[in-house]
Amino acid sequence: MAHFDDIYEIAADGHGIITAAQARESGVTTGEMTRWCNDGRLIRRGHGVYKLSRWVPTPYDSFAEAVALAGDGAYLWGDAVLSMHGLALVDPAAVTVATPRRVRRRLPAWVRLVPAPKGCSPTFYEGIPSQSVADALRACNGSVMPERLLEATDEARSKGLVTEKEHRALKEELA
Repeated sequence: MAHFDDIYEIAADGHGIITAAQARESGVTTGEMTRWCNDGRLIRRGHGVYKLSRWVPTPYDSFAEAVALAGDGAYLWGDAVLSMHGLALVDPAAVTVATPRRVRRRLPAWVRLVPAPKGCSPTFYEGIPSQSVADALRACNGSVMPERLLEATDEARSKGLVTEKEHRALKEELA
C-alpha cells in the first residue's frame, strides 16, 4: 500500500496522471502497475501513461494527459496554450502538443502533434510544460482572428501571463 501512496502523491501533482517512468523512479514495478490497473485504482490511458481512477477532474487534466501521452520533452503549443488560459475564445478540437522528436506511439484523435522548433524552451503553467503565452499568441497569428488575439493580449497582461514589454511588442506585431 505504501507504494500506491507514493504513486498517488506523484499523480496528484500531475493532475491525476502518472507515467511508467515516474513510477519506476519511485520504486514501483511494472507488475504493481498492472495489478493496480486490474484492481481499478489506475486506468491505462496510453503507452506508459496512467490516470488515477479516483480523481476529481480539473480544467487542466486533458492538457496534462496530452503532454504525457506525447512523451518526454513534449509541451503544449499554440492554441492549446490559449485554450488552457481561456484566451482568444479558442476551443480546439485537438490539444496541440509540440515534441522535439518523432513519436511513433498511437495517440488519441484529440491529441495533435507538431514538431518543436529548435531553441524553443518551454515554461510551466499549472505544472504542465507549455510554450509561453506570448509565443503562443504569436504562433496563432493567422489562424485566430486578429481582434481576438489583441483582446487576448490585453487579458493575458491583466492576468500577469505576459510582461509589460511583451505586451507592447505583441500589440505592435498583432495590429
